[in-house]
Amino acid sequence: MMTTTQYEIDKATTCSNCGTDVTAHFCGHCGKSAKLERIDKHYISHEISHLFHFEKGLFYTVKELFTRPGDSIKEFIAENRSKHMKPVAFLILTSLLYTVVAHYSHAEEFNNSSVKLDFGKSAVGSLLHWMQTHYGYANIMMVVFTACCVKLLFRKYSYNLFEIMVLLCFVMGQGMLLATLVSCFYKLVSPGVYMNLFLASGFIYPAWAVGQFFDKTKITNYLKAFAAYVLGSVLFYTALIFVGLATDLLIKAH
Repeated sequence: MMTTTQYEIDKATTCSNCGTDVTAHFCGHCGKSAKLERIDKHYISHEISHLFHFEKGLFYTVKELFTRPGDSIKEFIAENRSKHMKPVAFLILTSLLYTVVAHYSHAEEFNNSSVKLDFGKSAVGSLLHWMQTHYGYANIMMVVFTACCVKLLFRKYSYNLFEIMVLLCFVMGQGMLLATLVSCFYKLVSPGVYMNLFLASGFIYPAWAVGQFFDKTKITNYLKAFAAYVLGSVLFYTALIFVGLATDLLIKAH
């Protein structure tokens, strides 16, 4: 008879996933649990934490990226991937966190006012506004552009493009976390100070982290990392503006 906490099975039953006879707690063929737990608040909280690897990955990742980003990411790529939060999930989560905090601290007003002043209601302005309200997706796209620049400037190293994209997901995610902290002080500092702190989180930290990743003993690596990050950002925004201008031309043509 079923209990109120889980669906019981007989000592010998058939796996609902692959059809194999099961006599233990798990199916010996596919590994599925023989007992299906009831969906309750514990199940939901576990699924949410597992989705973002909260149970052990988030705080470890943040700590490592503050103290030893280059070495930590190299360990993730080449040695052990069980301790860190997944790179794409980390980038999306920190981008979402920044979006929420920037909204309630009114830091987003600074960026929105600049976009409206420069581009008005054009397609370019709409794209830039979309980017500022969907930082997670925008950052993933920026990773691609920046990764190509990093690969070009650090081509003597053996890391492939996808490994560099993993590097940048971690670095950019940590940059968004720093930007989140900066946005908390938006109303307490002048616009100039806020902009300098925001740019530091977006360019100085990434240059330090990427330079450390390749070879922390070479000063030129930090300069190349900074150049690659700036160039990647320029290419991304150029592509965004080009798409916006092309859209405006098509709209006017019709």
